[in-house]
Amino acid sequence: MRSTDEARPEWLACAPPAELTALSDRPLRRMRYADGHVGWLVTGHAAARAVLADPRISSRYELLHLPVPMAGAPTPLPPAPPGDLTGLDAPEHTRYRRLLTGKFTVRRMRLLSEQVERFTAECLDAMEQAGPTADLVEAFARPVPALMICALLGVPYDDRARFQDDVATMFDQTADARARGEAHLSLSRYLNELVLAKRAAPTDDLLSDLTGTDLTDEELAGIGSLLLAAGLDTTANMLGLGTFALLSNPGQLAALRADPALAGQAVEELLRHLTVADPLMRTALEDIEIEGRVIRAGETVTVSAQAANRDPRRFPDPDRLDIRREATGHLSFGHGAHQCLGQQLARVEMAVAFPALLARFPGLRLAVPPHEVPLRDQANIYGVVSLPVTWGPDAGSPDTSSGERSIG
Repeated sequence: MRSTDEARPEWLACAPPAELTALSDRPLRRMRYADGHVGWLVTGHAAARAVLADPRISSRYELLHLPVPMAGAPTPLPPAPPGDLTGLDAPEHTRYRRLLTGKFTVRRMRLLSEQVERFTAECLDAMEQAGPTADLVEAFARPVPALMICALLGVPYDDRARFQDDVATMFDQTADARARGEAHLSLSRYLNELVLAKRAAPTDDLLSDLTGTDLTDEELAGIGSLLLAAGLDTTANMLGLGTFALLSNPGQLAALRADPALAGQAVEELLRHLTVADPLMRTALEDIEIEGRVIRAGETVTVSAQAANRDPRRFPDPDRLDIRREATGHLSFGHGAHQCLGQQLARVEMAVAFPALLARFPGLRLAVPPHEVPLRDQANIYGVVSLPVTWGPDAGSPDTSSGERSIG
């Protein structure tokens, strides 16, 4: 029998709905899209890997059909702008990827660990001095990756408020199309200005390095915008939502606090269990057979990484959060040619940040009942809007063992 803190989180936005995980017996099935297009839904781990790795299946935006309505979205979607790797196929994608891959190697990212440790300590110092309560999102989950991505790209940290608001609006599905468009233009203008500054006076950072390539200013700004948005938002939401998951699972929290060496495994399991970026969409360029089903040319395929990461054939007892699980092979960073470039940086940030947070605040706990934590559940990247925490004297802390919300 499972303990309460291992119960399946039916309420959590980034936990797949029961209707979705129930489809695991048929990992690839037909689905009708918002515009009437009949494409495919992938929920199985093996089928998802096959789709994401197949070069005959395109990532180009203009070929996609949206699985759910999106206010103001043009039909068809426009092609990816210059520098946006996520919406391109080879050879354009290959050209960009080749220029960037060497700058995101495991070795190079691990060399940044001292910088991550310093930024993490600075954020924890400020949080402790302002305590004994805080919004962990504002005090810790956002600043740590923001400091790192600014250092990596050569973005002045004092400018972070300007682009953080733009990134949040771009990913907010409740924002109207005009607001999202203006946020995208604002971020693009900022990166264009930054690229010109780097060309005029290069510094020791990734954008300055790229000014020595054949990339145009527009391409450099596009790459910078993509890396800035992705490097900030995904890791920030993993830190916020991951802390919520640990605080709501006392057994897992105690295990990680007792053995910080588990941090690497814990990060992989949190990535698998939470899967904050979902879904992934592709379109077949020719007829392809996967799992005994034929995907016809022109049909869009929606891959639910959430469901694939809960596939019991790949991860036994998948709804249980277990930081000792061997969770490698999850699809939270995608798979194939478009697998996330910054995944190693994200891993380093989380492997440093979670243990440091728990070590600094042994009494860390939620300052409100779990069901009062506001979820960011209407965005491309899931998370928590805020996470009120405290570490002062325990005068009757919120009960995480029997409340409406308990993250599995």
